[in-house]
Order: sequence, then C-alpha cells, then structure tokens
Amino acid sequence: MIRTMVCAAVASALMAGAAHAETLRIGLSNSFVGSEWRTQMIEEAQAAAAAWKDKGVDVEVVVQSGDVDVQGQIGHIRNFINQGVDAIIINPGSPTAFSPVFAQAKARDILVVATDAEVASGDAIYVGIDQKAWAEQSARWLAETLGGKGNVVTINGIAGNPANEARVAGYKEVFAQFPDIKVLNEANANWDQAQGQQTMQNLLATYPDIQGVWVQDGMADGAWRAIEAAGKKDSIAATGEIRKDFMTRWEREKLNSAASVNPPGVMASALNVAVLALQGREFKEGVFGGPNGNAIYIPIPFVDNDNLAENLEAAKDKPGYWSVTATVTPEQAEAFFK
Repeated sequence: MIRTMVCAAVASALMAGAAHAETLRIGLSNSFVGSEWRTQMIEEAQAAAAAWKDKGVDVEVVVQSGDVDVQGQIGHIRNFINQGVDAIIINPGSPTAFSPVFAQAKARDILVVATDAEVASGDAIYVGIDQKAWAEQSARWLAETLGGKGNVVTINGIAGNPANEARVAGYKEVFAQFPDIKVLNEANANWDQAQGQQTMQNLLATYPDIQGVWVQDGMADGAWRAIEAAGKKDSIAATGEIRKDFMTRWEREKLNSAASVNPPGVMASALNVAVLALQGREFKEGVFGGPNGNAIYIPIPFVDNDNLAENLEAAKDKPGYWSVTATVTPEQAEAFFK
C-alpha cells in the first residue's frame, strides 16, 4: 500500500515537472545547525545545483536552515509550498510528523525527497544511506576488534531523531549477536563534541573497566579526547570521526578506531535524483526499498586503519572540519531510472 502511494506521489511530481518552466526551484530544509556536517551538507547541495547548469538545466535552490523543532520545520515546508517550488528536499527531524504537510505538497504537485533520516509518508521518497546499516557496520567492527567480548558504552545523538533511533537499533542488533559483549550504559550527547567529551569523562569515572566505545559522529572527537586525557588511548577501541582534523589525530596518535561514513553529500545526491525526476524520468521497478517502501539507499563508505592514509590524502586541501564525503552524481543517479 505504501509503495503504491509512493509511486503515485512520484508520478504526480513527474507530470508536474514536465510542465514546469526551464528553471527548477528546489527548497532545502535543515532543522539543525549545531554541526559543521550540516553546513557541508547544504554547501554540497548548492554546488550540485550549480553543476546542473553545465548540463543545460537551471536549478535554483531556496534554503531554509536553522535550529527549529518539528513545528518550525513544518513551517519550512509550508513556506516552500506557498512559494510554488518544484521539489522539496528535507533532512527531517521526525519520521512521522510531516505526513500531513507532505500530503499538502503532493496536492500541489511538489516532489518531496527526504535525506539523511527516513520518513514514513507515502507522499515522499528517501534518498540517503541506511542509517541502521551505518551503525551495524561500525558496531560489528568494534565487536570483532574486541574479540567478541568486553565492556562497551555507547554515546548517541538526539533522542527521538529518526536517524539516531535507526542507528541505536543497528548497534543493538549487532551486539546481541555477541553474548560476551556487555553494554554498560547508553548515553546521549546530542551530536555535540563538548557534550561528547563530558559524557565520556562521566562514563570513564563511573565505569573504569571499559574496553570499547561505540560513539556516533559529531561526538567521537570529544569522546576520544576524554579517553586520551584519562590515559586509556591504548586500552580502549572506539569508533571515530570522518572529519579531517580527527583523522589527522587518529593517524598521529595511532588510535584503535574506525568509522562508518554518513557522507554530507546525501542532500546533493537527493537533489540529483530529484532533478532527473522533475525532468519526467520514470523510476525503475523495484528501486524503492526500506521499511517504508520509499527508500533509495546509497553506498556507505568505511574508514579504518587500512584506508585512513588515502582518505587523509583526499582531505589535504580541505579545512579541518571537512568530512569525508560522497555524492551520487547525475550519471550514477541514472541507474535508478528507466
């Protein structure tokens, strides 16, 4: 049923896209500006839009970005609807709260694409990584690095955020496969490095016998600083960051770390898919998957000690906050269409 609704929503947007003028207007909605990852996400989407001009397609992006709650982000969507954009790309703060406003967008023949966090609505599609698989990949690395046994703590992002909840489900599923892995505590540090460092300090004080730390990006740098300050760099394995500054320290300090990559290019990937859809392209049968039947999953890179040097080489001319990234190009996005 959901898959049928998705197809109907896309078909409606495709017909509308064929009728639009040469300039495509796409709204970008972001509800959290507390991380440079989000800034890079917006910048890469803007660059992807500009690159379409070389292909003879004028793509104008309208950005609404700020620290807002779900109601504030619903306001973003309503503003885009009132502006008559052709498509909306949203990094959503809830998996379900946007369903009514997405239906309003569909009624106006506006294509809605979620990215970074999945949504349940059949009136939207999702283009991004499988956040659950993202967590499973790094959790399995940690469990295997520890030899399948040991005391572990986890540090998560914003409770209730759909990406965070999918990640929590992912590591729990993996750790359940290792009966000798004991999760001592699960904390939240809201994707904030300072909170990540303080949370790790508190965990180390409470649990002196920690062997492993599963911590999400946006907090892992802080967590590792606490680990190093406690003199436990060589006795703890922990997941890490894909930021240039952290990877530089990772190499220098020879940290026992690895990181799944949630590329900031996910919004650019979603934009490239949206532009092709608005040009009247039809999605292939079976392209949508995921729990809601509306997801197009893109690859999840992985950084470990085997490929750390090459990722640092790719980052050599970038600022310290730059994150390892990847984007589904327009040519690669063609694979999703007939």
